[in-house]
Amino acid sequence: MPEERLNVIALVSGGKDSFYSLLHCIHHGHRVVALANLYPASDAGVDSAAAAPRAVEVVDPAERVVPSLHGDESTRVERDLNSFMYQTVGHEVIPLYAAATGVPLYRQQILGATLRHERDYDCAATGSKPEGDGDAAGLDETESMLPLLRAVLARHPEANALCSGAILSTYQRTRVESVALRLGLVPLSYLWKYPVLPSPSPAADEAQLLRDMAAAGLEARIVKVASAGLDESHLWERVSSSEGVARVKAALKRFGAAEGAALGEGGEFETIVVDGPQDLFRKRVVVPEDGRRVVREGGGSSWLALRGARLEDKPVGDTANSTVQEPLLMDAKFQNILDDVTSTEPGKSATEASHIVGRSTFLARLGRIRTRDNAVLQRAFLADAGAADGSIQAETKLVVDRAKAFLDSKSLDPSQITNTIIILRDMSDFPKVNGEYGKLFVKPNPPSRITIACGSLLPEGRSIALYLTIPEPRAGQGRDGLHVQSRSYWAPANIGPYSQAIDIPITSDHEPTGIRAVYVAGQIPLLPALMSLPPPSDTSLHLQVVLSLQHLWRIGQEMKVQYWTSAVAYFARLSSADDMERAARLAGNAWALAHAPQEDDEEAEGGPDLWDLKFNPQYMSLDAGGGQGSKVSLPDWSIFTMRQQNEPESCTPPLFAVEIESLPRGADVEWHAHVGLKQIEEGTAETVRVPDVGSDGWSGWHTVVQTASAYVIYTVLALGSGQVPSLADGGGELAKAYAGSLAGLGLDTSGLSAGSPYLIYVAGDGVKEAWNSEHDAAGGERHLAVVPCRSIRSMRGERLSCLALFRVVIGAAP
Repeated sequence: MPEERLNVIALVSGGKDSFYSLLHCIHHGHRVVALANLYPASDAGVDSAAAAPRAVEVVDPAERVVPSLHGDESTRVERDLNSFMYQTVGHEVIPLYAAATGVPLYRQQILGATLRHERDYDCAATGSKPEGDGDAAGLDETESMLPLLRAVLARHPEANALCSGAILSTYQRTRVESVALRLGLVPLSYLWKYPVLPSPSPAADEAQLLRDMAAAGLEARIVKVASAGLDESHLWERVSSSEGVARVKAALKRFGAAEGAALGEGGEFETIVVDGPQDLFRKRVVVPEDGRRVVREGGGSSWLALRGARLEDKPVGDTANSTVQEPLLMDAKFQNILDDVTSTEPGKSATEASHIVGRSTFLARLGRIRTRDNAVLQRAFLADAGAADGSIQAETKLVVDRAKAFLDSKSLDPSQITNTIIILRDMSDFPKVNGEYGKLFVKPNPPSRITIACGSLLPEGRSIALYLTIPEPRAGQGRDGLHVQSRSYWAPANIGPYSQAIDIPITSDHEPTGIRAVYVAGQIPLLPALMSLPPPSDTSLHLQVVLSLQHLWRIGQEMKVQYWTSAVAYFARLSSADDMERAARLAGNAWALAHAPQEDDEEAEGGPDLWDLKFNPQYMSLDAGGGQGSKVSLPDWSIFTMRQQNEPESCTPPLFAVEIESLPRGADVEWHAHVGLKQIEEGTAETVRVPDVGSDGWSGWHTVVQTASAYVIYTVLALGSGQVPSLADGGGELAKAYAGSLAGLGLDTSGLSAGSPYLIYVAGDGVKEAWNSEHDAAGGERHLAVVPCRSIRSMRGERLSCLALFRVVIGAAP
């Protein structure tokens, strides 16, 4: 599929990252229509936080000398704002970029100050003012981008994207995304997570990005040092060169640098770009030696005040264009999985994990139950049949209104919702549904979301069902999330009212247990940089299965997930039962291989965020990035008892393949990991299989985690093919099967009230039974969240008729 060509406004600070990201825009065929820059207030005695806004300045590409934009040079105040958001060192030469590149440059003075220190930016809390509303007092500096970009759009109405150079900083990325999306611009951050992505270079290390910049012809010079490892001798070093990289790495290594330090991600150094490849830089910037004056701020921080910068023609014959290197699409682990599942004869390789069978080591010692606590609510909402007169927007509004009424009744806010599942009759309705659904969420980090279409399996007269997962008010403290809305090479952007992942504490008696639950959005196999599906081929399904599984893994690693409790792979309707069986085996094989022990167990990569460095004690020293908790393996074998560590194949969580009608964007597969668990201590987890739960046809899988105050148990029950689950009257048969599965763990269930599933999958004749099992409560609220399926399969392709998911937190008797 040809890539969509975007017209890009490039935010440039003068630094290496913004320009290299711009080169990736050109590499993907996008057209750069304007450069945009924010500069500090530098008139004598003027404070940018209280300065009256200046008009946006336009620098014509024909200009060959630095315009006098900031008043009399003799009265200039020399200082660096040390802003989290904007680089200001070296801003004196930025006006030359218009003539150097042939692209018009728009500049605006930075207004306001750093008022919002939160990592995730909430524009509604910034106190932003309409354009032209007096001074900037009380304005967060992020909002300076708005008048600048509005001025650019007034002159370039064709612009539809905004490029920035964020690499590891959530603080910077979320602020650029907030502004871009408010202006209808597609955010592009091609360098996001670049240092931890697989490089084509076999000798790649943490500084590979600098080498890639050098290979692309970018010349970046260090203009500020602020690290114990770097001193004034490194100023004006060409860091985008082999020699420069070696010097910086050697200096930082002596002081135990944090991850990302070699790229300056923790503020160790800042750069100014003076030249680049011919397809971007037509001329180069020259700063004479006597125009580079060292300014010492104290505390090891020094920077260069630049004077006398000018443009210089390039040597005749210098016509080399950029050679931009993309990260590889697949990590080594998932490339090996893809190779394996593609080369294996279909239907012969998938084997179900051999779980530990029998009693739990923990629960067999537990005896009588003291408490039962499940502080997470699950609710399903449908409109009344025919109430919307056939309009999907009207029906969605009715469903959303019912969800709001429920939240109000529990004194809950939509911003506390953890996860949603949207089931549609027709996937083509999704854009219309998204508009109404999105009105629920106005704060950062909306809930993660799974969207599927089930066609005629929805109840007659209904075209949408909405399921919410939300903690009770006292249990929802400490909610966190991941919401990347920029296009990158890392994972698909989530533009709109859903996050990649939300995590919340797991509580017992409303007190944290110490472990957390992570809810990840459904992952479809989009090529992240293009936001489109891979082109069709004979092995399309294999690639789609493994690529979307890699997306799930990358998000899990970013969120420090140690283990998935269970998962399903949704498949769009297939042409035959045999095809569905093969698809189930394919997914099962990929899942098993993803959980197989690696020769060199891969660890999640990370790096210091500017917000972390300032506010998170874990990162407040230079070498803290490698401290406890900074890296987590997925799966993390250390969490299991020694019995299970000696049988690693028993640690693979249960997976099921579910056939529905269709998926977003016409994808063939979507991965839905039910819950990811994190902050589990060593030796405190088990996965246990209970093949006979005392109810005909049912079998169970349990994930059990022991904490200092409680036992957390996630359960999946499966019913064999050809049987119809009885779900009436609260699911008596199902409750009996659940109690039997817990008893099979060695747990005394006499003090345990009948449990209800938080999610259920049903196929065949069970679909009608499921819809009829509960009468609508007042306001259309249901407790049973049902996913109607065309078919359900095990990892080995065996047919099933029902899956039921439970969770419980229990405490031991004193």
